[in-house]
Amino acid sequence: VRLSLVELIRTGLGPDDAPFLKSLSADRSGKVRELAGRMLAMLGEQGEGAADVPAAELAGFIEEGKAGFIRRRTTFGPAKTKSHAQEQRRAELFELCNLVDLAARFGVTESDFITGWQFGTDNNADILLSRMVAASGSDTAVAHMADRLVDEGGKPVLRVLQLTPRLDSRRKRVLVRLILKQANYLGMLNLAESLDAGWLDWDDLTNGQVLGALRSIIGGNDGAMLQGVHDFLEMMGFLATATAATKLIGEVIAAGLPPASPSLSLLRLNASLAATPTT
Repeated sequence: VRLSLVELIRTGLGPDDAPFLKSLSADRSGKVRELAGRMLAMLGEQGEGAADVPAAELAGFIEEGKAGFIRRRTTFGPAKTKSHAQEQRRAELFELCNLVDLAARFGVTESDFITGWQFGTDNNADILLSRMVAASGSDTAVAHMADRLVDEGGKPVLRVLQLTPRLDSRRKRVLVRLILKQANYLGMLNLAESLDAGWLDWDDLTNGQVLGALRSIIGGNDGAMLQGVHDFLEMMGFLATATAATKLIGEVIAAGLPPASPSLSLLRLNASLAATPTT
C-alpha cells in the first residue's frame, strides 16, 4: 500500500516533494526506498551511501575519452565486455543506478554525460542508457537526450521512443514526424507510449517516403512486411486527423490493400468524424 501511495507523488513531482522522499530512505521496504531514490534522482538529487556503490561499479563498464582537435570535449562510451556474465551485470547495474549518480562518478552533470555519450557504438548499451534516462533522469536530462538524438537523426533516434512517456507533446510530435520522414523504421512507432491522438496531418505523411514505402510493400508479397503495414495503419488510425485518415485510406486501397482490411477499421472510424456534425 505504501508503495502505491508513494507512486502517486510521481504525478506533479516537484522540488517540494524532496524532503518527504528523503525521509523514506530509512523505510523498511526496499521497493519504497528504491522508488523514492528514483524520484529524487528525477529531481536532480544524488543518492547517498549505498547508492554510490553500484554507480561506482557501473562506471567501470564505461570508458571516458577525449575528442576534437580544437575544442576538446569529454566523451563516454561502453567498455568492451569480455563475457555474457559481464553483459548481464552491466544491464543489471544500468537498471539499478540513477543517471545523476552515474554522471557524478565522472564529475559531470546529467546533460554533459548525455552530450558525451557515443551513441551508435553499442546498440545494447544505448538501449540501457535510454531506459536509465527514462527511469531516473531529470526532466532537463530527458529533454536534452531527445533533442540531441532528434537533431542527429538516423537510427539512434529510435532510442527516443523509450523516453516518450516523459516527453512533452511538442517533442513527441517532432519525433513521430522524423520517423515518418525517414520511413526506415515505421514499425518502431508501436513502441512509443503516451502519444497524443488526432493531430497528424496529411502533410506529415507526404513529407517523406512513407506513402512510397507503403505502396511498395502492399504491392509486394512479403507477409512479414505486410503485417508491419497493418500495424502501422492501426497506429495511424489513432494519430491522424480525420482528413488525413480519409486520404490515407484512399491511398492504400489504390495501392492494392483490400477495402475490407481490418487494419483500416480505426482509420475509417477516424475519417467518419469529419462528417459528424458538431453541436
